[in-house]
Order: sequence, then C-alpha cells, then structure tokens
Amino acid sequence: MANRVLEGLQPERVFYYFEEIARIPRPSYHEKAISDYLVGFAKDHGLQWRQDEKNNVIMIRPASAGYEDEAPVIIQGHMDMVCEKEADCGKDMEKEGLDLVVERDLVSAKGTTLGGDDGIAVAYALALLEDETFSAPRLEFVCTTSEETGMEGAHHIDLSICKGRRFLNIDSEEEGTVLASCAGGGRLVVRLGVKREAAEGTQLSITVDGLLGGHSGAEIHKGRANADMVMARVLRRLDQKTDIRLAAFAGGEKDNAIPWQANATIVVEDAAAGDVKDLVAKEAEKIAAEYGVADPGLKISVEQTDGTPEGALTAEDTKKIICLMLSLPNGVIRMSDQIEGLVETSLNLGILKHEDNEFSLTYALRSSVSSAYEALREDMRFLAEGYGANVEVRSEYPAWQFVAESPLREKMKAVYKEQTGKELTVEAIHAGLECGIFAEKLPGVDAVSFGPDIFDIHTPKERMSVSSVERVYRFLREVISRKE
Repeated sequence: MANRVLEGLQPERVFYYFEEIARIPRPSYHEKAISDYLVGFAKDHGLQWRQDEKNNVIMIRPASAGYEDEAPVIIQGHMDMVCEKEADCGKDMEKEGLDLVVERDLVSAKGTTLGGDDGIAVAYALALLEDETFSAPRLEFVCTTSEETGMEGAHHIDLSICKGRRFLNIDSEEEGTVLASCAGGGRLVVRLGVKREAAEGTQLSITVDGLLGGHSGAEIHKGRANADMVMARVLRRLDQKTDIRLAAFAGGEKDNAIPWQANATIVVEDAAAGDVKDLVAKEAEKIAAEYGVADPGLKISVEQTDGTPEGALTAEDTKKIICLMLSLPNGVIRMSDQIEGLVETSLNLGILKHEDNEFSLTYALRSSVSSAYEALREDMRFLAEGYGANVEVRSEYPAWQFVAESPLREKMKAVYKEQTGKELTVEAIHAGLECGIFAEKLPGVDAVSFGPDIFDIHTPKERMSVSSVERVYRFLREVISRKE
C-alpha cells in the first residue's frame, strides 16, 4: 500500500476515505472512476445501491436495531470537484490524483484545488456507512455528479428508492453555520463569430495574474478582481491609443470560479510596440492601486513574443469583442432587501475562450429572486444579440426557499449548543446548492446544508481544517443518532 499522507489524522476513517478519493481524478463530466469506486464500496459492505447512466450513486444502510421506527436520514453530497491549478503545475487533473499536503491543522493539495468541496461529504458518508458500531436510522447516501457545472446529476437522479425526508447536504464550508436557503441560477454562454486574417507587426503577450479568484457565489461580494474583465480594461485602453488586433485571448476555466489569470496576445505596428508596453505599465499601476486592498497580488505584464504573427482578428472584430465584454455586466447586481449582507443577484464571467472563428464568454448567473434572475438573463441576451452574438442558457436550477418550521434545524441547534456551548448560526447563501432541486423532488423534505471549515475553495489555495473536520463529524454522528 502506498504511503498515506493523512495517516494519523482524526477521525481516522474519514481521512482514510478522503485520501482514497483524492487519488481518483474526478473533474465534472469525468466521474466514472469515482462512481465505480463508490459502487465497489457498496458491494463490499453489503449495501443496497443504485448507479445511473449519469454516474450518480445511491447507497442505503438499513436501520440499526432499536431505530426501525425512526425517520430515515438522507446524507447528500457530490463526487465531482473543481479542478484548478497554478500556472506552473503540470498535473493532468483528468488523469492524475492529488498530491495531498498536511501543514499543522490544514490539509491542502500541492499546486491544485483540494476537492474538499465536496470530497469531505463522500468521506463522512463512507465512514458512517461502514461503521458497524454506529447505531442510526436507515441511512440513504445520495452522491451526485456534475454539481460544479450545473447540478446535472441532481436534475437527473431518480430518488424513488429513498424514503428519507430528513436531508443533510454536506456542501458548505463554515463550521457553526447551517444554511437554510440558497440562490437559483444557470449558465449563460455568449458566442460571437469573428474573422482571422494575415497580420504583420510586433506580437505582444499580455498577462493578468496573481489574483485571489474564488467561488463566484460565496465570494462575489468581496470586491475581488476578475482577470477577464481586467484584461478587457487594458485592451480598451490600448485600443483607444493605437491600432491593436487580437491574436489570442483566454481566461478562466470554470463559470463558477472567479478567474485569477487571463492572457491575451495582440499584434501592433512595429513602431507602436514601445508605446504599448508603456501604456500597459501605466494601466497596471492604476488598476493595481484600485484593487490594493481587495486583491493585493494583482499583476499585469507584457512581453514581446518571438516569431512572426500567424494571423489575428480584424480590427473591427477586436473592437467588438472589447466593447461586448465591457457592455455586459459582471459582479454583484443587487443586494438583498430582506437579509442584510446577502447578495440577491449577481453574475460571474468565468470562462473566456477564442477558438478558430468563435469568441465565447461563459457566465454563472445567480439570484434568490426568480423574477430578478429572469430579468438578468434576458438583459444579457438582449445586449449580446445587439452585437450579433448568439446566446445559450443551460443548466438552470431553482432557488432553495426558506422553510420556517424545521425540526431538523432545531435538533441541530440543540446538539451544537451541548457540544460547543455556542449558538448555531442559520443563514441563507448566495451560492447555489443542490437542495433546491431535491426540495422539488422530495415534497415535504426538511433540509439543511453544513460542513467543516474549508478556505479558498475553487482555487489552488484551497485548505481544509483537520480539527474542524473532527468536530463536525462528531456533530454529524450525534444529529443522526439522536432519536426524535
């Protein structure tokens, strides 16, 4: 057996399974291997199980002796993860597992995201399901796919074998807080046809990097810079001063992650190359000062690339792309009137691509008010089509509405107060959770979302607290096993 980086951490079996699944590549749409691992676990432990064509997995453990009359409990999480990596990391995250690192109380992965979102839910569930000493009601583990790309697994899954209406979603990242409501949303893709032609001149590569990035729901309100939008500002400034033509443009890999790096290659007249470098330096100084507190690591650099340009967009299409990006909104649109400090409506430009004769922008749209989401979606469509672009909307999911009466929340409050002496916080969140979909599939469900402390999710800086994992596991076990 290979050396275990997490060996000795407590709870032992939770971290054993977390390391097991960290060895299995599991980006969204590539979950077959992890799904089959879960099925193998179910078979090895004699559990009832179901795997569907989307690779969703359901496992069921019968009620323990003395718990036959207690209400069944659903434990829910997703098996896919956001796969982001540092610029100099050569790991192929579709084929290679993670390189885990333990530093004091924190677990991370070298050069990449950790997958604590939502690997910890899987690890918790497997540790509970295998534990023959754990007395509990009927346990139903629902593990979905492609959550990070539109919750497609949750939309598809058949829950007809599930009897539970006590629903524990373990997909939140702040110990001591349970979530009782979340925003709905969807993905919007803007596609603009462009023309490439022969180009002469000096080729310059511009890079925006050093940004914090982050989750487009949980951190959209923190004022962090979006690398794609910063690059658009730089290009606008250059276009106002000289003739530029885009040869390449890319930034971000996930619609629900704030891009922390973007790159653009432009072609300019030979005589203008020096002026362009000066303009970029001046613009970089201004933008860095603007984000000095919210995103202090922001850097913008430019360098001349070797060789002769193979081609570039027309000057007209270059200007159209810049104008389109800066005309479409990005970031927080409106704060909630009902809950202080909660974002009501937002959008995030997460992926920017220029491939062949098409330029595309992919946004994550969110709102806790369905009419506001619909208005934003149609405003985006109207603006983009005004530039001759095509718009596709997909992977829409409903908001999770707050339910005032929740016996499950009340039980959790009591357990948390007994274990910690503190009050459990109940909140709504702007990020999307699968709970809204499951609330529609399971009428009368009593649902919460919670989890241990995980920091900087969806970025290569992601870390998870070992001590928090242990405390939340103890809390989870008591909530499940305490009879109503």
